[in-house]
Amino acid sequence: MSPIMFKSVDKVNHRGKSSDEDVLDLIHTVMHQYRSQQYQVLRDGPHDVTHMESKVMWFFGRHPGATQSDLAQHSGRDKAQLARLIKGLRERGLLESVADENDRRNLRLSLTTDGLAVQRALQQQAKRLNAQAVAGLSAAQRADLLALLQRVRDNLGTNE
Repeated sequence: MSPIMFKSVDKVNHRGKSSDEDVLDLIHTVMHQYRSQQYQVLRDGPHDVTHMESKVMWFFGRHPGATQSDLAQHSGRDKAQLARLIKGLRERGLLESVADENDRRNLRLSLTTDGLAVQRALQQQAKRLNAQAVAGLSAAQRADLLALLQRVRDNLGTNE
């Protein structure tokens, strides 16, 4: 065995701090932390709601009486995926449906009392996390951060 020992270098976790890739990696990490903490409040409660389920609930909370087709048009998501999400939320008592008066084949969807409670819990947790995320930043720093993130979003949107 050689008396010379080589130092292991972790290039994955110690890349240069100025790399362009680090910006999106950091945004991804921040969103992962946010979502993990956001949904922890639900995992600890009676309703385990996923990110996509919360998006469906948010839509019907903002648009009570909308249809699955309305959601598909708004989100651009696959209708089969949305049908599964809606079915699961209905089975768990978070969404309710009523037949459309003009076309009985269409179902008008809205949040149940339990669904509204889950949505309120998510909104309260989001407010807490938003405040925690920007704690210690001045109003000017928050405005700068928002402007920079909007610029990143706009830069990525030019490729669509």
